[in-house]
Amino acid sequence: MQEPTHSAGQTMKRPGALREALINLAILLLLVGVAIAAHLAGQGFTVTLATKVAILALAGVGLNLALGYGGMISFGHAAFFGIGGYVTGILASHAADGTPVFTLPFTVMGSNDMLGIWPMAMLVAGAAAGLIGALSLRTKGVYFIMVTLAFAQMIFYFALSWSRYGGEDGLSFYVRNNFPGMNTFDPIQYFAICAGLLALALLLTAMVTQSRYGLALQAVRQNSLRAAAVGIRPYAIRLTAFVLSGMLTGLAGSLYADLNRFVSPAMLSWHMSGEIMVLVILGGVGRLCGPVAGAAIFILLEHLLGGVSEYWQALLGLLLLVIVLFSPGGLIGILTGRARHG
Repeated sequence: MQEPTHSAGQTMKRPGALREALINLAILLLLVGVAIAAHLAGQGFTVTLATKVAILALAGVGLNLALGYGGMISFGHAAFFGIGGYVTGILASHAADGTPVFTLPFTVMGSNDMLGIWPMAMLVAGAAAGLIGALSLRTKGVYFIMVTLAFAQMIFYFALSWSRYGGEDGLSFYVRNNFPGMNTFDPIQYFAICAGLLALALLLTAMVTQSRYGLALQAVRQNSLRAAAVGIRPYAIRLTAFVLSGMLTGLAGSLYADLNRFVSPAMLSWHMSGEIMVLVILGGVGRLCGPVAGAAIFILLEHLLGGVSEYWQALLGLLLLVIVLFSPGGLIGILTGRARHG
């Protein structure tokens, strides 16, 4: 007698999930379509805006793994974003000078190869996430938020006083790093690199969240005590998600540094943490393509309204207020009619 009830539940759930999958695909195709159309029309600036959407969406995908699926409200993800950027800037500037980054206990030379820089940026950001997460996850609620913010601010002030790499003036590197077989100075080709990495990150997120580990992570988010009672270790599960989240955000920071060929302490500030969190909330917390939709709205508002008034963020705040009060599922929730994710 139990089987028909379960099947009915599955039948009720499938149409909504299918609709959300189609909407996710439409959002990604729209992003790619806008970039290609702008390229064909000779509007390089619009291609660059689409590239910025892809990069910020990638940072949002990283945060979404911790926030949406793990329930960890981190207000310090700018630390990983900025670390990824600084790793890229430091390696690129030393490659330009022909000097080593450091010589003890072994020599590390600079690099302008993206395939070498990305793993380094992800590893350093992941190591920082492991350290910050190991300490922060011993707290809960508002204390977790404040501890992650405190660590990010410590790294921000360190970068601010790190005169060797520009201090508060930031660090410029005038040549964008190389990717085999592609001209990274061509806006549409650099967009293709960023969009490809975003697609891989979304695929990775989908695989992780549908795996046994991902189900355990969501169980911990819903009720850590019950999860622990059935043998799941919440601390290890959350810490793993936090590190993965930091690595993805660090990769986004590396791409952002290459986009601007410049890094500065602003990438590490709490404003950046707030921006990444806002775009995730706008698109839909815990929705696969929520960060992509949120990043597109954010960049669109910034571009359309930024030239009209310097107070455009007031409208962004109003929109955020409406989303939080009337549509907790964000834009994806409105389009699918599903207020909450699974």
